[in-house]
Amino acid sequence: MKQFNTLDDFDFDDRTILLRVDINCPLNKETLELEDDNRIRQIVPTVRELVDRGGRVVILAHQGRPGDWDFASLDRHAAVLTKYLGQEVRYVDDVVGEEALKAVKGLVRGRAILLKNVRELPYELEKKSMQEHARCELVTKLAPLADYYVNDAFATAHRSQCSLVGFPEVLPSAVGRLMEKELTALSSVFENPEHPTVFVLGGAKFDDSLRLIERALDRGTADWVICVGLCANAFLHVRGYSLGKESMELLEAELTPEAIEQARKLLRERGERILLPFDVGVDVGGERRDALVGDLPCGPVLDIGKRSVEKFARVIGGARTVFMSGPAGLIEKEEFCYGTRELLMAMARSDAFTLVGGGHTVGAAERLGLTAKFSYVSTAGGALETFVLGKPLPAVEALKACRKA
Repeated sequence: MKQFNTLDDFDFDDRTILLRVDINCPLNKETLELEDDNRIRQIVPTVRELVDRGGRVVILAHQGRPGDWDFASLDRHAAVLTKYLGQEVRYVDDVVGEEALKAVKGLVRGRAILLKNVRELPYELEKKSMQEHARCELVTKLAPLADYYVNDAFATAHRSQCSLVGFPEVLPSAVGRLMEKELTALSSVFENPEHPTVFVLGGAKFDDSLRLIERALDRGTADWVICVGLCANAFLHVRGYSLGKESMELLEAELTPEAIEQARKLLRERGERILLPFDVGVDVGGERRDALVGDLPCGPVLDIGKRSVEKFARVIGGARTVFMSGPAGLIEKEEFCYGTRELLMAMARSDAFTLVGGGHTVGAAERLGLTAKFSYVSTAGGALETFVLGKPLPAVEALKACRKA
């Protein structure tokens, strides 16, 4: 039985739809211009379908957080969405005031508008229940003007915020096409994958990586876990290898006593399934030098080694399902992007179901022109982590509750 509604469940003709999306894009710090519009491109199919089906589409979105330098207007996002959609998406510099309400009421069939950054509202970021958020001004003012609510913001689905969980309490609600694709793809990897399954993990949050590894191996979801990047460095330290002062400084916050003990337990009980690099790329005087982990020159470890890459690529080549999240090295420097590039290329050559997730990993795949070669590329970061750890996603749970109501 379906757990939530999709766009197939409703007739949107001449109806007003509140559409929550995640178009939070990397910006240029000097100009605030969008440096990567991938998230905008990802939501175009949902917007296009809604307007083509005769809907009046009111888009809710955010950019950055209050107090951060990238907390910016969405006017540029509207211009980019206009380009990809092929029709004007008017930007309205208001969320719940008279200008916004007038724009929503005046919206005509088959057109879309984008309202002001929803995080301008002080209560948007407050953690509240569906019922509490349903009483906030955003919901009480906009919901009476709408017929449906659609959530296509999977990348923020792990947050219990007003624009994400408040509307399903009071409006018929559905997932958008992007969120539907995300949930389907993730389920195929983490709930019923084709084996052998390989996870490639390089995330900076070692505690999260440990929990994911433990869960994946205990449940039999993953047959092999390849550790790269900071995750690998942390495991190498736990195994007793000396990585040098500079590398340890990067790991200091992650290597809590609890994390070290859990890592030791994993290596002791599941070590044969956890693959670590046996050589690494070290920055020596500004140049890359590959060395065995037991004989490292002075300098920070910034990538996995070329021999380890060859071994890991062979493991990936024999898999039927491959998931990669987190780069293998410092991808901002070309000489230390080697491991990430080669592992992504190994996935691209594979006949397996391949899923790439996490902002840095997806960004690297984009720059290498490889995204079209993967089975699925996830736009999510925190939501992806929450899903793979088996935790509930508040925005998805709200949609499920709406379906049951």
